[in-house]
Amino acid sequence: MSWISALTPEEWDALRLSLRVALAASLASLPVALALAFLLARGRFAGKALLDGLVLLPLILPPVVTGYALLILFGRRGPIGAFLEEQFGLVFAFRWTGAALACAVMGLPLMVRTMRLAIEAADRRLEAAASTLGADPAQVFLRVTLPLIWPGALAGFVLGFAKAMGEFGATITFVANIPGETQTLPSAIYALVQTPGGDAAALRLTIASVIVSLGAVLLSEWLARRAARGKEG
Repeated sequence: MSWISALTPEEWDALRLSLRVALAASLASLPVALALAFLLARGRFAGKALLDGLVLLPLILPPVVTGYALLILFGRRGPIGAFLEEQFGLVFAFRWTGAALACAVMGLPLMVRTMRLAIEAADRRLEAAASTLGADPAQVFLRVTLPLIWPGALAGFVLGFAKAMGEFGATITFVANIPGETQTLPSAIYALVQTPGGDAAALRLTIASVIVSLGAVLLSEWLARRAARGKEG
C-alpha cells in the first residue's frame, strides 16, 4: 500500500483527527444509546412513539439542519453552550469536541436501532429465571442480559463509529473546516477537490476513509450474524 507512505503530515492529521473524533463520539454515545434502546425495547409509557421519532430524527433531517441546530444550542451564545463554557470551560463550537458531538448525534439513531433489536431478541425467560433464583436487578443485567446482548451492543458501537468516520454535513456546519482542529477526513477531501492539483491527495484520503469505514461495517455485520447464531443456538 504505497499510498499510505505517500500521505502528507496534513493528511495524517486529518486521518488521526477523524479516528479521534469517531472514537470519542462512539464512546460518549454508548451509554446514552444503551439506555434509550432499553427504554424503547422494554418500556411501556405515554409518548414512546414520540421519543422513538426524536431518536430517529437526525437520520431524517438534512445533516446541515442538525449541524445548525447544534450551533444554535451549543454555540458560545447558545443556551447550552454558554452555560457549559461559563460553568465548566467546555467549548464545542469550532473545536474538535464539537465535531465529536455532531458525530455522536448523527450516529446515535443507528446505535439505538441496532442495540434495540438485540435487546428485543434476548430471551427474557433467562432473566426471569435468574430473578427467581435470587439475583437482584443489577446481577441479572450484568450476568444474564449483558452477555445476551453484547454482540448487538458492540455491533451498534462499531456502526456508530463508522457513521462518525463519514459524517460531513453536520460537522462542517457546526465546527467549520479548520485544519488541525476540526478538519476530519470528509472535510479534508471536500477542501482538496476544490483545490487545483488536489485530486491525488483527495484520492489517498478517500481510500483511507473507505478502508476504515468498510472495515467497521464488516465487523458490525459479523457481530450481528454472531448474535443471530447465538440466538438460534
